[in-house]
Amino acid sequence: MNDAENALVVFQGKKIRRTWHNKEWYFSIIDIVAALTDSPTPRQYWGKVKDREFVKLELSPIWVQLKLTSADGKMYDTDSANTESMFRIIQSIPSKKAEPFKRWLAKVGYERVQEIENPELAQKRMKELYKQKGYSDDWVEKRVRGIAIRDELTYNSYKGRAYL
Repeated sequence: MNDAENALVVFQGKKIRRTWHNKEWYFSIIDIVAALTDSPTPRQYWGKVKDREFVKLELSPIWVQLKLTSADGKMYDTDSANTESMFRIIQSIPSKKAEPFKRWLAKVGYERVQEIENPELAQKRMKELYKQKGYSDDWVEKRVRGIAIRDELTYNSYKGRAYL
């Protein structure tokens, strides 16, 4: 594993350790807690959240212990979670600093529910994201058509095999 795979990320000026595990990023829960709370002891803060939100409710752990480099340069087992699990953990953190992130998660979740009810909203969002990335209107329209054509070909190909 190279250094890029274990690179630090920075969130609100705080360093977040991460590692590549099972084909996805896993982040140090303690580092996230430190970034989203004013706790002088983020490890104890996480222990209380973990006990209250997961252990006492007898939920299956949504984190794993992975070896991460600590401030002293040594590798220690550290509670770590992938992105999806980290979102769930953040929802459990009772902190004013976590509230903007929780509101953003709620907004994104609501938007996805709307897109399920009206799939055209998802296509509109996709177009807006491509435009925000600097792609031209012409390129975006070609991309949307290309996706539609590929989906139609894939669907018809699959449908045809299903009846053979």
